[in-house]
Amino acid sequence: MKVALISPKGPLYRSSGGIFKKSLRYQPLTLTTLAALAPDDLNIQFELFDEGIGEVPLDLKADLVGMTVITGSSMRAYELAAHFRRRGIRVVLGGPHVTLVPDEAQKHANAICVGYAEETWPELLRDFSQDALRPRYSQSPDFKLTRLPFPKRELLDGRRFLTQAVFEATRSCGHECEFCVAPAAWGRKQFQKPVDHVVEDIRRVGARRIIFIDLNLVSDKSYARELFEALVPLGIRWFGLATSLIGRDSKLMELMARSGCAGLLIGFETVTQAGLADIGKRFNDPALYRGLIDDLHRLGISIQGCFVFGNDHDDTGVFAKTAQFVNETGIDLPRFAILTPFPGTPLHRRLESEGRILTRNWQLYDGQHVVFQPLHMSTRELQEGHERAWKAVYSYSAIARRLVRSRTQLPLAIMANLGYRYYAHHLHTHYTCDWPIGRAEPA
Repeated sequence: MKVALISPKGPLYRSSGGIFKKSLRYQPLTLTTLAALAPDDLNIQFELFDEGIGEVPLDLKADLVGMTVITGSSMRAYELAAHFRRRGIRVVLGGPHVTLVPDEAQKHANAICVGYAEETWPELLRDFSQDALRPRYSQSPDFKLTRLPFPKRELLDGRRFLTQAVFEATRSCGHECEFCVAPAAWGRKQFQKPVDHVVEDIRRVGARRIIFIDLNLVSDKSYARELFEALVPLGIRWFGLATSLIGRDSKLMELMARSGCAGLLIGFETVTQAGLADIGKRFNDPALYRGLIDDLHRLGISIQGCFVFGNDHDDTGVFAKTAQFVNETGIDLPRFAILTPFPGTPLHRRLESEGRILTRNWQLYDGQHVVFQPLHMSTRELQEGHERAWKAVYSYSAIARRLVRSRTQLPLAIMANLGYRYYAHHLHTHYTCDWPIGRAEPA
């Protein structure tokens, strides 16, 4: 049996080649994990395709095609699904978008997987092998993260990525931010892999620099301590994600540094307390941001700081104010996004009830297009202000100012900043789904 697994083109890869080259792209885990979950007795031959690094051959030979789908890639996934189904190949769709809007996705596939796939994917493959494929496979209410094979990373060409050393210790997050896909799709319960399994996976790969893709490594502090303590003897350097709450536990932050943490992505979201209340992220406190940034830099931890524009308290002054804060505090790698009401989230339901959703064309749901009506500015003011903020923090002088202040991971920080500088000055070139566009919205 031949199965092709595909990660369709996402927002950053709509134009030929995409905006991020190898220097900023790491190998995704989903496809290699799905391949590892297949029952051995089925003797499946897997072929994996990541459209972020290369085209999917439309004449591929397969008995079954499976695709993992985010909202921004859903219309591309539906397009590919229609093509392969016309060729008589059955198609399975799964991933966050499918879990959020299963009835929509069902129309475009022979079968869908809703929720986490550790239990349903092997069942689906066995049913398919017996010509008994059902239309929908859903995560059970008592799901436990017990099926833990090691991802088959070798099925994707490691030379095409910055690194294959990508790992996951936990799933989901204990918080419930209004805009976040995770609690809407999978709930607030955090699923945790045994620490010894995570350590063994790291040992098997053998890399000295690794990436954790967990949404929030410090959601459960007791688990985080156990994990960090187990990482200390490995002598690795790692990058991951955490919330600003790490700044309120100095001992855990210091343990994190000893475990090899070299960089954190932190969702600051906004520099105003009122804006945080808008999106349900009240545990963030802008008054504590500067201290947190200084503490992390003191420990040698670089910061990828993420900010969102378009909250109900944002006006046209928020862009310059945020860029000034970023440059003054020396955030190593700032990122900006436009507030996006992904389907199925509380934010989408609220804005829809207020009549503020402007389109359901999912191609535009990429964090870089305005798809709703802001309260205190026009859609054009939000779009243009967002781009100004990118350019303000990625001028050569701003890059130098930030990195001189932070002085962490300088060679890597310089490379990453130059990559993001290119991104900041080429948004129009690569975000090619001009709004509004004429393609039909999903059924």
